Amino acid sequence: MIQTGRIVDNLSADGVPAAPAAGFLYPGHSAEDDYPVIEKLLGGVRLPVVHTTMREDAHRVDALLDIGGADVLAEGARELRALGVRAAVWACTSGSFVFGWDGAAAQVAGVGEAAGVPASSTSFAFVHAARHLGLRRVAVAATYPADVAGRFAEFLGHAGVEVVALSARGIVTAAEVGTLGRDAVLGFVAANDHPEAEAVLVPDTALHTAAWLDELEERLGKPVLTANQVSVWEGLRLAAGPDGTVRPRPGLGRLFARER
Repeated sequence: MIQTGRIVDNLSADGVPAAPAAGFLYPGHSAEDDYPVIEKLLGGVRLPVVHTTMREDAHRVDALLDIGGADVLAEGARELRALGVRAAVWACTSGSFVFGWDGAAAQVAGVGEAAGVPASSTSFAFVHAARHLGLRRVAVAATYPADVAGRFAEFLGHAGVEVVALSARGIVTAAEVGTLGRDAVLGFVAANDHPEAEAVLVPDTALHTAAWLDELEERLGKPVLTANQVSVWEGLRLAAGPDGTVRPRPGLGRLFARER
């Protein structure tokens, strides 16, 4: 069942700093600076990031299975638990969907157990965000190699989201993805839209997008869901529990502009 969450203010009524709303497990270093950008756009929310071990930076199935291994994530989740987060998100799309639907669900359960809070992953965040916006047909603009991108399409298909167009830029490392700037990102996403798609999904958390979400949607004329954006939305809705809502906020696309 889809739930929504509320944004947790940084300061309580007596002026005491609030606990972090949601925490994120992020492999290595590439576009983690999207999170402070989103913090600033949201205002009054804390989004701590714990960097998990990445023994090999490669968008290759065997490497991704290692990046998302239970031992790696449990170590990071315990760090989030010590920070007092209200929810935990494994912020790595490829490092979750490569496990398949059931494997990704087991992965999330392990994170939740170690963190002691509700948990999810970016792969499930895309599914929940698509349902929140009522999306049934999407285009996928993936920076991954083709075989990895295909697994994301299969993951979405399992959830009843049809991929009408799938592109794969073929970048092997997250480090390289993280070097792509505004013009490259806008051009890549726009070039891989499809007239039958109700939205474009951009699945790599290594790709900077947070500062350009409204610009992306204005250019395409439809919702654009990106990995770090949906990860934060997912974390906030989980942090609030079943009765909360994510308050509409500008600058973060239609996902954050629309209450359920």
